[in-house]
Amino acid sequence: MFDALGVDPAAAQTMLWDILPFVAVGFAAQMVDGALGMAFGVIANTMLLALGVPPAVASGQVHVIKVFTGGMSGASHALHKNVDWKLFTRLTISGVIGGVLGAYVLTQIDAEVAKPFVLGYLTLIGLFLLWRAWDHVHIERHATIIEPLGVVGGFLDAGGGGGWGPVVTSNLLIQGHNPRMTVGTVNTSEFIIAIAISITFLVSLGWEDFSAAVIGLLVGGVLAAPLGAWLTKRIPARPLMLLVGVVLTVTSLFGIAKALALI
Repeated sequence: MFDALGVDPAAAQTMLWDILPFVAVGFAAQMVDGALGMAFGVIANTMLLALGVPPAVASGQVHVIKVFTGGMSGASHALHKNVDWKLFTRLTISGVIGGVLGAYVLTQIDAEVAKPFVLGYLTLIGLFLLWRAWDHVHIERHATIIEPLGVVGGFLDAGGGGGWGPVVTSNLLIQGHNPRMTVGTVNTSEFIIAIAISITFLVSLGWEDFSAAVIGLLVGGVLAAPLGAWLTKRIPARPLMLLVGVVLTVTSLFGIAKALALI
């Protein structure tokens, strides 16, 4: 039976139930990403790969999602004055260059070979942040290594479907940059970088239809984006660094275990 619009109610209800788990995952992932400056891409990409989506297609779909979640998150961080606009400009320009290059490379070769090494590096960074947050007082100073960090972060983000936040946020914190401004700026710049990477994937691969998983992740991420920015403004610097270290270490170790199992 179909309603007046020609839609099968039973099929629509089934699709809704199929989407809801992904809405929950997208919501939780964006809450973490918005508050700590990382994790949405890693979580979403891992889920799509587990569903059998090819790496290049999964990364492309994740970045299309991040255009919407990143736009909402960036606007929220700007509203809460969590953005260093000078740093934003420098990160965005270099990140777009690295992201476009990474997206092109992923459509031409298998970038999975380098993934365990990158994740190993991020695990060490996460452990170092935990040590810094636990035993040291955070001394704020302006970060000096920006453009190379943006290029590497953008490249790895496109190549692995996630990595901008873990690479850029963690390294800025190690350099002593203000944690709240770091998270807000990295999240806001990710919006522009996601647009550039998405366009590159669409040109190289063509348009892929959104699945229930992608729609659910998108809806959940957009709903959570404003809350993440609100949390960032209220978490003190030391606990924020500690949380970043925990999330970075756990997600990187999980990624290493998963990557090594595929070799």
